[in-house]
Amino acid sequence: MEQINLGEIVVDVVQKDIKNIHLSVYPPIGHVRIAAPLRMNLDTIRIYAISKLGWIKKQQQKFREQIRETPREYLNKESHYFFGKRYLLRVIELDESPRVRIKHTTIDLYVRPDSDIQKKHDVMEQWYREQLKELVPSIIQKWEKIMGVSPNEFAIKRMKTKWGTCNREAKRIWLNLELAKKPYPCIEYIVVHEMAHLLERNHNSNFVAIMDNYLPEWKQLKMELNKLPVSHVEWGY
Repeated sequence: MEQINLGEIVVDVVQKDIKNIHLSVYPPIGHVRIAAPLRMNLDTIRIYAISKLGWIKKQQQKFREQIRETPREYLNKESHYFFGKRYLLRVIELDESPRVRIKHTTIDLYVRPDSDIQKKHDVMEQWYREQLKELVPSIIQKWEKIMGVSPNEFAIKRMKTKWGTCNREAKRIWLNLELAKKPYPCIEYIVVHEMAHLLERNHNSNFVAIMDNYLPEWKQLKMELNKLPVSHVEWGY
């Protein structure tokens, strides 16, 4: 992978078998990436990047102004989010297997008395993963009937630069674990977005038309998702 330096801005350049050049700026820190056709030389790509410098800086400024979560310490009455709703954490120490239970206003985290922050984090993360895995199949089932396309499988993982990805050849969708903290409509938008890539690989006018047709409010949902507090860990979409 090549890189272009535009002053303090570093642009990652990936060349592949595509027709058009695509520029992306990713939250949370404004990572810049250009996907360019194989035939395009680096000087041409550099000129294109320079022409978009004002737009790049504007996007990066938006991300810098975005609300960030402070590192979680897993203490009583600490705020945690689940499917877009804020809960207060209750840490309950018992000499039993760790587990998580959600109530009306609290998330109850059951851990052994000697559990450190990392252990509490791991238990919570596994619980988030299980909840997202339970939710997503119903969203896929709903939209595969509407869109006429179906992924072979989906998986949940932590991702540093995206809310989701799609492998068209394997028909596999990957979703960012952090989505378990976001509102249902935002989760649904990401699932539809990745399923749309089974119909169109690139973020071109055809892709936009597909999204406009199936989920007309997708741009509003994208904006809402990117305005929500992001984790202190460096990831995003």
